[in-house]
Amino acid sequence: MKYGFWLPIFGGWLRNVEEEQMPPTFDYAKKVVQAGEKLGFDTTLIAELYLNDIKGPERDSLEAWSTAAGLAAVTDKMEIMTAIRPGFHNPAVAAKMAANIDHISNGRFTLNVVSAWWAEEARQYGGVFTEHDERYDRTEEFLEVMKGLWTEDTFSYKGKFYEIENTKLEPKPVQRPNPILYAGGESPRGKETIVEHCDAYVMHGGTLEEIETKIADMKQRRAAAEKNPFQSFGMAAYIVCRDTEAEVQEEMARITDVKDVSGYAGYNDFVSKSQLEQQIELMDYSVSNRGLRPNLIGTPEQIADRIVAFEQAGLDLLLLQFSPQLEEMERFSEKVMPLVEEKRRKLAQLEQR
Repeated sequence: MKYGFWLPIFGGWLRNVEEEQMPPTFDYAKKVVQAGEKLGFDTTLIAELYLNDIKGPERDSLEAWSTAAGLAAVTDKMEIMTAIRPGFHNPAVAAKMAANIDHISNGRFTLNVVSAWWAEEARQYGGVFTEHDERYDRTEEFLEVMKGLWTEDTFSYKGKFYEIENTKLEPKPVQRPNPILYAGGESPRGKETIVEHCDAYVMHGGTLEEIETKIADMKQRRAAAEKNPFQSFGMAAYIVCRDTEAEVQEEMARITDVKDVSGYAGYNDFVSKSQLEQQIELMDYSVSNRGLRPNLIGTPEQIADRIVAFEQAGLDLLLLQFSPQLEEMERFSEKVMPLVEEKRRKLAQLEQR
């Protein structure tokens, strides 16, 4: 299992907690990522939203790509996975920027392709926002342009949304043929795009049964399309790790006490403008990215057992959220990661008998 974490560019992950002691500043982001490398984390995911989806649109948040470039220059090992939303970018310029950051990071820059869901944000920032399936039509063309520029000496393209002629892009990315393209989607149209154009599949938080079913489905779709297997299956999850059950329940009560706060400004767009496979409730939305559904909540022993079960179901990347970030990352690294490794070794020994 690879361990990743969402970079706290919004000031936290909890919509019901006003102050999480994790300021949305580059200095704090740098501190978190450099600490993450030392603690054994492999990946950081930088969300791309121009409005603050967690604390409210009027609150501070960091821009993803400039943050990614800055962090690429001050890290050595961490994979820097940055979201990209085609409705806000020129694909040729984005391909050039991605290649540049890939060089700054020496081949550690990857992309999480997101077709967007927040209509109000698009209105405020001049993004293109269309009906659900057309967003994926645009995404497919966007990726075709990027991949063409990354792999061809001279590339031309004429589609419904984008047109370029005799375009050159140098230097090419360090990673060949392209930086890894992660994507998540639950609609049939979204899955079709991911199967055809992306390298890895990432999911919102889900139960073990939900994730096992999704992985099996996407493996089958990929094989039917005669594509190479996905390089990775990842999942978002929020961690509540405490030494006793009483402490766990106390923390859960604190973070899921749903209030009428501005962090819920995007809720209606999220549930109405996405095609979700599972019903989402306000309590699920109290933590970002359905992070409570995997139930990585409990004592270190309980969490480690659940991680091993997800691994056996085919998951190989956890994209975790913590609050407060640094303190809880340290707790997870010290108390959970070694237990997972120990349980994995025991399982391997049993299988060899």
